[in-house]
Amino acid sequence: MDYFGANSLGRTFILRLDQGDYVLESINEFIAKENIKCGIVVSGIGTLDQCTLHMVTTTGYPPVEFFDKYDDKPLELVALQGAIADGVPHIHAVISDTKTAYAGHLENGCRILYLGEIVIQELIGLDVHRIRDEKNILKMVKK
Repeated sequence: MDYFGANSLGRTFILRLDQGDYVLESINEFIAKENIKCGIVVSGIGTLDQCTLHMVTTTGYPPVEFFDKYDDKPLELVALQGAIADGVPHIHAVISDTKTAYAGHLENGCRILYLGEIVIQELIGLDVHRIRDEKNILKMVKK
């Protein structure tokens, strides 16, 4: 285990995403525009009509990844959270339909059906990024 601490909180933003906006693409555009190097995605809620999540499906190495894609399907975006390191977000999501919930790593192509609201908190004094270790697993480390 390792851990990292910020000296203080910076700006707090609420992103409003409208019908047809793409979630991860909008977050990446926002991060670049506001020059956020380190932060946290505190929450995200909304509705989607298409979404792609990925998850691992094995416990062995190398991991086998599964990409679950939903097209033209009404979905609730129940939760969105993650960390931004060196301007790159790593975000997980929970979505649901009328029967069950699904969770995984948020991918490009998740589109807002009616609305989306995402809260992002900037962290000041924390300089971290992600690197791949000898097993090609992403790890957050201090710069």
